[in-house]
Amino acid sequence: MNCPFCGDGESKVVDSRPTDEGQSIRRRRECIACSRRFTTYEKIEELPLIVIKKTGNRESFNRNKILKGMIKACEKRPVALCDIENIVNEIEKQLYNSMEKEIKTEFIGELVMEHIKKLDEVAYVRFASVYREFKDINTFMGELRKLLKEKTN
Repeated sequence: MNCPFCGDGESKVVDSRPTDEGQSIRRRRECIACSRRFTTYEKIEELPLIVIKKTGNRESFNRNKILKGMIKACEKRPVALCDIENIVNEIEKQLYNSMEKEIKTEFIGELVMEHIKKLDEVAYVRFASVYREFKDINTFMGELRKLLKEKTN
């Protein structure tokens, strides 16, 4: 860290304290060359996650969209909100751990479908009907048949 007063690159940390509820660290430094003190802050660098929509448009990742979609799919089902939130947390963790800066909605949708299938089959079919944009009853029945086949195996 260069001294803001003399520009020298050597300094020592005199004091460190967590700030912002542990989200950053405040450091008091002393320049070796001029002995003046200055403050720096250290925080985790969060990579912005960009979602590529089916249309090709890009927007910032919003976990609330996944949460709302899952809550809607699980409406009137015996699924606890904490279970839904845990799945959303897991999906978000997977996305950030992938280290990809841009992620297609198709990938996110498949992750949601993979998790929601284990949670509740009716919620899975509801989510799939919106996500896969079923055009007619045959497409819907095809998904049901696939689900029944997996269940019997």
